[in-house]
Amino acid sequence: MFKRVISVQRIMSEKEFIISIVGAFIGTMVASFFSSAILAAEGMSLILASTGASAMLIFALPFSPVSQPWNLVGGHLVSASVGVSCYYLVPNPILASSLAILLAMFFMHHLRCMHPPGGATAITAVMGGPNVHALGYAFVIVPVFFNAIILLSIAMAIATFREENPFEIRDPRDEEEPEELEVLEK
Repeated sequence: MFKRVISVQRIMSEKEFIISIVGAFIGTMVASFFSSAILAAEGMSLILASTGASAMLIFALPFSPVSQPWNLVGGHLVSASVGVSCYYLVPNPILASSLAILLAMFFMHHLRCMHPPGGATAITAVMGGPNVHALGYAFVIVPVFFNAIILLSIAMAIATFREENPFEIRDPRDEEEPEELEVLEK
């Protein structure tokens, strides 16, 4: 019974696992370098929280709907925009961060770009401190958009080494038609 509770089926081969951890390392390192060049060290760790969470998704679970390009980039852009707006419009930081999560989730849902790390991005915009607040709406572009594009670019490059590329665009006309089932009469 205990073994059944803790037993988790492997979701990727050893080759896929190595590709994932190398990609996550490179992606996070490059995004961290970029963030540190933009923000002072005090604000950087909060930015890396959502970048790290995104790296876990797009490299470890690349076929998940929340790991797809529009979800990654759109989710972070929507969440950052909402977070900055809540910071400016709601004077109470606890209310502003709670409202930022609610609105980020609402807009990500309706724009079909749900990306859970976007929640951390929205909260960072509200609670990130003076370095983040000094950026204002530029926070949406630098570092949020650039971090998302860096991660996506590295994920797409790394995906070429995978057994199946999660970012490959397939022509639906190339899909095999399901065979028709023969109906047997009694």
